[in-house]
Parts: sequence; C-alpha cells; structure tokens
Amino acid sequence: MTGTALVTGGSGYIAGFLIRQLIENGWTVHTTVRSLKREAEVRGWLGVDNGRLHFFAADLENDAGWAEAMAGCSHVAHVASPFPLDVPNHADELIVPAREGALRALRFAKAAGVKRFVLTSSMAAIAYGHGKGRDIYSEADWTNLDNPEVMPYPRSKTVAERAARDWARAEGGGMEFASVNPAAVFGPLLSDDLSTSIELVKQLLEGKVPMCPDIGFGIIDVRDVADLHYRALTAPDMRDERYVCSGPFLKMIDVANLLRANLGEQARKVPKRKMPDWLLKLLALVRPELKQLVAELGNVRGGDSSHAMQTLGWTMRPPEEAILATAHSLIERGIVKV
Repeated sequence: MTGTALVTGGSGYIAGFLIRQLIENGWTVHTTVRSLKREAEVRGWLGVDNGRLHFFAADLENDAGWAEAMAGCSHVAHVASPFPLDVPNHADELIVPAREGALRALRFAKAAGVKRFVLTSSMAAIAYGHGKGRDIYSEADWTNLDNPEVMPYPRSKTVAERAARDWARAEGGGMEFASVNPAAVFGPLLSDDLSTSIELVKQLLEGKVPMCPDIGFGIIDVRDVADLHYRALTAPDMRDERYVCSGPFLKMIDVANLLRANLGEQARKVPKRKMPDWLLKLLALVRPELKQLVAELGNVRGGDSSHAMQTLGWTMRPPEEAILATAHSLIERGIVKV
C-alpha cells in the first residue's frame, strides 16, 4: 500500500529514517518542522525524491500549520516530542508540550480524516518507577507515576501516551491507533544534530566520562525503530496496539568495552573503569544534572520485543552494530576528533 503520510518532527533522528523508508516505498510524505528556515538543510541530508516530500511549519504548542500539514494524509506518525539533555526545573516543562502536542496532532488528524495514527512513545513510559525487583518489561507495563523518584522525562512520555490512548478510545472514532516504544536509539547519523543517546557515545569517545556509572539502557538501532514505525503504519487491522522496541540491555561499561574492542586507537580516551556509586552521588551534589543518573544506579530496564516480532515480522540488528555505527558516524563527520 502507498498513500500520503504525515511524519511530525521531520528534522529529528527517528523521523529522518522513517521519511526515507516511506518515500523509498512509494509514499508521499508531509513533515513538520518548527521553522521552514530548516527545510533546505533537512532536504539536503535526507537525500530523497523532493517531489514526494512536503514541509510545513508547525509547533507542538500552537495550532498554526497543523491543518495544512494533515490535509490529504491517510496516515500519521507523530514522532515529535521534547527530549532535553538537562533536567528541567519543573516536570511540566516537558509534560505539557508532550501531552498537548500529542492531543493536538490527534485532533487535527481526526478532522482531516486520517485512518491510522502511530505515536512515538518510549520505554520511559513502561519501565520506570517499579523498583529494582525486575529487569524485563512488556507492552502490559506502565511507568509508575506514583513513585516520586520518576524523573521528568519518563513522566512526560507516560502522561503523553496515556492521554493520547484515552483520547483515541473516546474521541478517535474509526481512527486506528498504535504506539511504538523505543529504548535508547543508536545507529548511523543523517546530520550533525545529536540526540541524547548519541551524545553519550560522543562523550565516551572524547574522554569526557572518566569512569562509567552503574547505569544502562536497552539498545536499538534507529533503522529498526523506523522500520517498526513503518510496519505499524502499514500492517492490516491495527487497533489500539503497543509495541516495545528494544534490544538487549547494556550497561555503560559494556558500551565502553565494545568501543575499545572495535575501534583500537580511535577509542583510546574511552574509560576502562566503573565509577563507584558513592562518587556519582557526591558529584550530583554539585552538578544537579547528574541526579537523574543517581536514580538509575543498578537498575535494569530490559524490553521484551517479541510482540512486534511475532505480529509484524519485525527484526532488529544486534546492539553492537548500532553502537559502532554511531561511533563511525561521529568520527567520519568530524564531530569527534580522534
């Protein structure tokens, strides 16, 4: 099947690969950016058939541009969502734009007669606030917002996905709804804009992380994240679905060891030692941005992706391939000097 799809947040990491896959498969794509001043730049690094790609200016917190972006679209992938490197002063700085942006996109999608809406959520909406008693999570799990230790980003993704699901059930009519919930996304770069997870590999390669705290994340390649979105958009009979999108859970020291084992001299600045928990807690007293890392010490948040594999025929690359693709891209683009 082909048609016209809207992919929000067209300058983003996941969105770029999804746009490419849709166009390669014959779709026409509308995409949103906050400012059309970026259109030429984004077209340049996407490198797709420009006749099939149309840009619209739209913001998560404003109605302007959304009706135009949705016009003529049968499918929507709502990928745009705030994901800052630093912890905001108040959780609402993330929660409000994430929730209101998703609801805004849903309302305009319904008004435009969109048939299917796929939301980019996150493992952050699934695997937080449960304590250290378990290490694998599935689509049935939700982040526990009653736990005060849950940080603003997982709160924002949980609130946004729950609000979107509730709205789709109550107001969506015949519009089909699904979410894709990725873990930490790595892989080759399309541009020099770095997502939060890519920034981690950059800092390891640059030696800015002297030791590795006892934290980790599920690893997934951006190309596989885009492919799962594509399958969720195009598979028949989609209704109120949710897909964990996560490969194996690796600790930061595992990522560091992988880089050193495969990059030789180019990884000479990568740390070799684990950081004692007490040291991270001490550093967090003077560097508040480290508090979210302290909350992660010792946690394992693996994701069970079998549902997507069994129902959509989806597969994923090994985590080593995703991480090394990130490292090679950073070096080849000159973002990391080695």
